[in-house]
Amino acid sequence: MDADAVAKAFVEHYYRTFDTNRPALVSLYQDGSMLTFEGQQFLGPAAIAGKLGSLPFAQCHHDINTVDCQPSGPQGGMLVFVSGSLRTGPEEHPLKFSQMFQLLPAGGSFYVQNDMFRLNYG
Repeated sequence: MDADAVAKAFVEHYYRTFDTNRPALVSLYQDGSMLTFEGQQFLGPAAIAGKLGSLPFAQCHHDINTVDCQPSGPQGGMLVFVSGSLRTGPEEHPLKFSQMFQLLPAGGSFYVQNDMFRLNYG
């Protein structure tokens, strides 16, 4: 398994889905998954989907600048750290963000165990 290739494929899938069909992201999470979004924690797929669905914009486009990954734990998981910018409309200024995922293997694929998102101000 090429961890960098898996991480890049995951990042491409995640942000394409976020930008075009945000409710479909729920399938990437399991019962013990946790999202920390700007300091607020959400546990489980329903709570995570609720948070992502409640964001105050209908449109979004992510531009990814960097993707870094490391192996994580004996289960064959990985940490994926992403930095980039996002726009919530064609006239909006881009906002810089960072996001970290811990991916764990499940049934020949991966799911998101942990997800931390933060806008980068300043």
